[in-house]
Amino acid sequence: MSLDRQQATRHDGSNIQDKTALSNIPSQLPPSNPTEGTFPAKNSLLNGARTAAAEPVVAAFLAGGVAGAVSRTIVSPLERLKILLQIQSVGREEYRLSIWQALKKIGKEEGWRGFLRGNGTNCIRIIPYSAVQFGSYNFYKRFAEPSPNADLTPIRRLLCGGAAGITSVIITYPLDIVRTRLSIQSASFAALKQEAAGEKLPGMYTTMVLIYKNEGGFFALYRGIVPTVAGVAPYVGLNFMTYESVRTYLTPEGEATPGPLRKLLAGAISGAVAQTCTYPFDVLRRRFQINTMSNMGYQYTSVFDAVRVIVANEGMRGLFKGIAPNLLKVAPSMASSWLSFELTRDFFIGLKDR
Repeated sequence: MSLDRQQATRHDGSNIQDKTALSNIPSQLPPSNPTEGTFPAKNSLLNGARTAAAEPVVAAFLAGGVAGAVSRTIVSPLERLKILLQIQSVGREEYRLSIWQALKKIGKEEGWRGFLRGNGTNCIRIIPYSAVQFGSYNFYKRFAEPSPNADLTPIRRLLCGGAAGITSVIITYPLDIVRTRLSIQSASFAALKQEAAGEKLPGMYTTMVLIYKNEGGFFALYRGIVPTVAGVAPYVGLNFMTYESVRTYLTPEGEATPGPLRKLLAGAISGAVAQTCTYPFDVLRRRFQINTMSNMGYQYTSVFDAVRVIVANEGMRGLFKGIAPNLLKVAPSMASSWLSFELTRDFFIGLKDR
């Protein structure tokens, strides 16, 4: 009614009588103010979300998810090739080629989708994995700081990073074992059961259900968790410790943070150091994840048995299979991960001042 009355005043005086008559009719509708109670509530909700996202732990959690998805998608072809090389043993040499030839083989046999095989599951896994990892690291730092916002010693960073790695692995491990199965099920290993022509390969959910039903229930989804935790704890710890130490070293005097290129360099160095030191645990993780897979299982009885068999049959090099594509991917992967993490985290923390 208020809008109609405003428009009516713009007309000539002949409408005044009609307007007066209409105004004398009792309104059957209660007066309403569309802005009253709506926009304030929306603004309050928006401000609350901004405040929550600007909390350091929450901002690190959200930024970690973004960083994980970005970094893994960038290096997906090299990540899949690394897994294929890791599960090869004596007599299983289909991918014993140069990196370029192996990538060409994947592209020729499986098309462009072969380079991204398992990446969807990996992103579904890595978003919560990376989010929990970065978020829990910032959470554990609060307990390790000698005083609020004080710098941590390298040993404390190592311990906080190790605890964050264990936390994230336990929460997301079933998706990791499914990703490994999806990465190799279409590979041209002679030992793999050949699928019938035109038969569709199982997806993420179907693979998880099959593992649960046929390989031992809930615990089958955590096969290989022991070597994984043994490798992830020092890996994540070294990664955080090295990155923050190198980042501090590369920060120009008088500035709070280094520039983007220096952050990229710090991320690449930290990733290379952590990956090289803990790589044998990654090989063991992949072997155990296919330990009961038809015609591909290695039937190791324990971590020590796996190390003994691998060294006896494949030499020490067997514990470092796939490290070449891994080191090629670690620089762009960790550099893009740390850079996207810091940019996204700073964006969320900056919401508090907007």
